[in-house]
Amino acid sequence: MKPDFGETSNNSRKGGETNGNLSWNHDPFLGNNIGRGLRVLYEKIPWDLVQRSLAGFAAGVMVAASIWSLLIPAIEQSEGTGKLSFLPAFIGFWVGVLFLLLLDHLIPHLHVGSNQAEGPKSRLGRTTMMVLAVTLHNIPEGMAVGVVYAGFLAGNAQITAASALVLSLGIAIQNFPEGAIISMPLRAEGESKDKTFLGGVLSGVVEPVGAMLTILAAQLVIPALPYFLSFAAGAMLYVVVEELIPEMSQGKHSDIGTVFFAVGFSVMMTLDVALG
Repeated sequence: MKPDFGETSNNSRKGGETNGNLSWNHDPFLGNNIGRGLRVLYEKIPWDLVQRSLAGFAAGVMVAASIWSLLIPAIEQSEGTGKLSFLPAFIGFWVGVLFLLLLDHLIPHLHVGSNQAEGPKSRLGRTTMMVLAVTLHNIPEGMAVGVVYAGFLAGNAQITAASALVLSLGIAIQNFPEGAIISMPLRAEGESKDKTFLGGVLSGVVEPVGAMLTILAAQLVIPALPYFLSFAAGAMLYVVVEELIPEMSQGKHSDIGTVFFAVGFSVMMTLDVALG
C-alpha cells in the first residue's frame, strides 16, 4: 500500500493568483512536477529489499545478544560446577526453544510474506494474525531484558548496570526495524495509518509487560538465573531461525539480508564487549 503523492487538485490548477510567491497550491507546474517526482521516487524504492534488510539487521542483533548477553553469562555463572558448567545453559536453552515451539503451535499467526497461517485453525483476519506473529517474536525479548535486570537488582556480581543497559539498548535498536517489518505489511494489506500504528504498538506491548513480570518474580528467578538467561537465549534464537531468517531470504535472491545480519551482529557485539 503506497501513499498517494497525487496530482495537484483542479482547484490548484485554477489558482491563478500567486502574488509573486511560488507554492504547491498556486503554481500548477511546480506542484504537478513535485508530486510526480515524489511518486516516481517512492515507486522506485525496492521495498522488498528494505524489508529483508530490516529483518536481517534484527536477526543479527538478536543472535549477538543471545550469545554475549545471555548464553556466555549463563555459563560463567555455573563455573562452580566444573566440567558440567555448560549444563544449566544447555537445559535452559532447550526449554526456551521448546517453549516458543509450543506457542507456535497454540497461537494462530501469519508470518510476513506468507499466505498460509500457522497454529490452530482460526477465523481471525490476516492482519490480526500478522500482529500475533510479531507478538510471539517479542515475548523472549521482554523476558531477556527482565531476567538481566532482575539479576542486576538482586546484586549478582556478574551482571552490571552497564551489561543490563547494553542489552536493553540492543533490543531497542532492533525494535526499530522490527516495527517497520510489521507496519509495512499491515499498510500494504490496506489498513489505515491509525490501525497500522495500533498494530505495531499492541505487538510490542508484551516486551515491557514480560520484563516487568520477570523483575517482579526476581526472588524466583535469581536462584535459577543461568537457566533463565539461557531460556531467553533459546527463545530468541528460535525466533531468529523460524521467522527472521526466512523473511530476509524470501523472494528473488539477494545478499542484502545477509549483509545487514552482519551489520546488526557487529553493532550488538561491539556494544556488549565495549560497554558491557
